[in-house]
Amino acid sequence: MSVFDMLKIGVGPSSSHTLGPWRASERFVNELIAQNFLEKTTKLEVHLYGSLALTGKGHGTDIAVMMGLSGKDPVTVPVEEVKTLPLQIEARKKMMLGGTHPIAFDPEVDIHFRGYQMLPYHANGMRFSAMDSSAEVIHQSVFYSIGGGFVVKEGEENVVLGRRSNVPFVIGSSADLSQWCKQTRRKISDVVYENEKTFLGKAEIDERLLQIWSVMLDAVYRGCHTDGILPGGLDVARRAFSINQKLLADGEYVSAQEWVQCIRFSRIGFSEVIKWIGCFAMAVNEENANFGRIVTAPTNGAAGVIPSVLMYYLCFVKPLAKNEDIVRFLLVAGQVGALFKQGSTISAAMGGCQAEIGVSSAMAAAALAEGLGATPDQALMAAEIAMEHHLGLTCDPVGGLVQVPCIERNSMGAVKAIMAAKIAQESDPSKAKVTLDAVIKTMWETSQDMNHKYKETSLGGLAVNIAIALPEC
Repeated sequence: MSVFDMLKIGVGPSSSHTLGPWRASERFVNELIAQNFLEKTTKLEVHLYGSLALTGKGHGTDIAVMMGLSGKDPVTVPVEEVKTLPLQIEARKKMMLGGTHPIAFDPEVDIHFRGYQMLPYHANGMRFSAMDSSAEVIHQSVFYSIGGGFVVKEGEENVVLGRRSNVPFVIGSSADLSQWCKQTRRKISDVVYENEKTFLGKAEIDERLLQIWSVMLDAVYRGCHTDGILPGGLDVARRAFSINQKLLADGEYVSAQEWVQCIRFSRIGFSEVIKWIGCFAMAVNEENANFGRIVTAPTNGAAGVIPSVLMYYLCFVKPLAKNEDIVRFLLVAGQVGALFKQGSTISAAMGGCQAEIGVSSAMAAAALAEGLGATPDQALMAAEIAMEHHLGLTCDPVGGLVQVPCIERNSMGAVKAIMAAKIAQESDPSKAKVTLDAVIKTMWETSQDMNHKYKETSLGGLAVNIAIALPEC
């Protein structure tokens, strides 16, 4: 799998419940266009099932569906439209299907939340139905949002995503990756680079990864400079703003780059570094919770971990780092994420939060370890340590919102990633009792054993012990 499969630009608050349904809606519209059904469509219904329905209101699934059906792209759409366009559709009871064809559409009537019904393949299922003027169904499709913004259509369930047999280094496990590094005497990032260069030139790889980093940095910066209350009804106050204000009291910056430079060269101790790590992570996920533009890394709910650890690296470890250091960090992170995607899951609806924060922490740990000068096996050991201490972590968002405990949890994942990298750097991987492949296998087995209440349904854990009503579905 490509690192660009694992690191995708999108809009919050959830990769599986927002970005996935958005992409599925786009696909359905494209099917209507390809089969000449768009102009014949006068009515459209969407049925959401399982976890996708149970926490769909809190995760903005209905908003994502309307955006996708309206022909908006999550990578380029102005984030203000994510809030204004659905309100216009709701008020007018009309939609421009595909951005060009007007149809009647009332989200309260035409989007159905079937929370206690499940489609067979995955907890995040959805069915789209287009009708003509005589109310006959002229086209229907079922899609599954399988985590990290990935979408599969019914009938594609057994298709192996991302298989690229013509790459120079075929990687199906961490053992494969380790062996390639030993055989070629290269770093992990070198091996991943060579695979990516099968499909893109080096300049384009660098440009795309630096664009991904730019979106990450902008999310950190916006989150650290935006105050207020997050939407959704929990009345969660943003905290990154106040932490940033306390740590940099003088406050006014022309750009994110200038702000980063100020942090880099400020005199701070361990206490301040820890606060910054938490601040960076929470800033991203406060933006995510506010339907901001972030990078799915590997999911939206865990989008703050990798930017936080990379900011730690750039500000406090290697303040004179170059663009190449950022590119290599993201190459390693993306490859480790692909190992989890191929060998287990990155969907909280399938595996709980170990599949989100745990995976992002492992990705960041390996990337940081290489940046610190660790060997490839030490970097893989760092990923193993980070995930090992997230095994069994449940997903129980209060009110179906990606806020409590999700925002703070990103800061915890970032700290664990840094500690895992530091431990691995001082360790001998040949003497390790646990391998990354063993942890990936264990994570999948744990996912299968975990009660469905703790898989992004808001039916268990904190979600039922905090006094707030779940949004009506």
